[in-house]
Amino acid sequence: MAELPPIGKIDGAFFNEVIFPRLGAKRPEVVQGPQHGVDVGIIEIGEYALATTADPVFIVPEYGWERAAWFALHILASDAACSGLAPAYLAIDLNLPMETTEEALGLIWNVIHEEAKKIGISVITGHTARYEGCHWPMVGGAALTAIGPRDSWVGPRFMRPGDRIIVTKGPAIEAAGIFAAMFPDVLEREFGTDFARSAQELFYMMSVVQDARVAVSLGVREDGVSAMHDATECGLWGGLYEMSEAAGLGAVVEIERIPLDERAKRICSFYGIDPYSSISEGTLIITSRPHKAPEIVEMLNRSGIPAAVVGYIKEEPGLIIQEKGSERHQPHPRVDPFWRAFYDALGAKNA
Repeated sequence: MAELPPIGKIDGAFFNEVIFPRLGAKRPEVVQGPQHGVDVGIIEIGEYALATTADPVFIVPEYGWERAAWFALHILASDAACSGLAPAYLAIDLNLPMETTEEALGLIWNVIHEEAKKIGISVITGHTARYEGCHWPMVGGAALTAIGPRDSWVGPRFMRPGDRIIVTKGPAIEAAGIFAAMFPDVLEREFGTDFARSAQELFYMMSVVQDARVAVSLGVREDGVSAMHDATECGLWGGLYEMSEAAGLGAVVEIERIPLDERAKRICSFYGIDPYSSISEGTLIITSRPHKAPEIVEMLNRSGIPAAVVGYIKEEPGLIIQEKGSERHQPHPRVDPFWRAFYDALGAKNA
């Protein structure tokens, strides 16, 4: 019997062998297409650049409809914001389970509307229906486009050896935030009421929209941010590896310099997962020209976003982690440890 493929995104080898060589027609206005470590595609038309990202509409009823809808929109908006451009246009397809009530749909849609309005996103088209065979949490798909001057987007092609690496919030924000939302009773029993209540705050840290907009406000390309990447599946190590690989470069990171939220650290330890390899929507990886990096970090911190310079981009491919005076080569994690721990915890809860 053939072994089932691992849960989560397809691996890089399959992408490079099957997906990447077959991308339909070539069009000259496409200046950045699909790549590992790249959150958006870019087209340039006239004086403008447009960045588009696509994702499932991921709505988890157990979060509560309002929180679930907030997260669903910010997954998309975060990737779009990593282009350096302003998220602007949303196309959304909702394929809902038959049991979805109008009350639930109303709550979901109101949050999507309100959050989109705050960010500056206009819903331009979509499809909404109930169908047999549809199940939470994957209830459709969406594409979000950001727009701005053609010289204001960022990406791996602008990265250079010597660029500084900045990390916001620290690793495992999403992993810890989801555990806190789904298993508050477990955390309260293990760590106490105050900790369980405080851990709930991690949920609304699972967005990099503000992080990205603050960073690029200080300059891009030769005058600031060269690239940005949201550390989602396989976490910080996966994100750093993919980002540097997409640029044909490498990275050196000093682990002691990486911000690490104490709540995320304790939750990951309790569930037995490596925070640096765990899913982390909300952790933004920024590369910047050296002269602008301190100012970017200062501005992020002043905006209430923990951030630090943690390393630099190097000429030679590969990710090197420095820890306690020694170095090691860090491969791509390939399989995110969060998923198995999450489904084990969910099974124990429902047992």
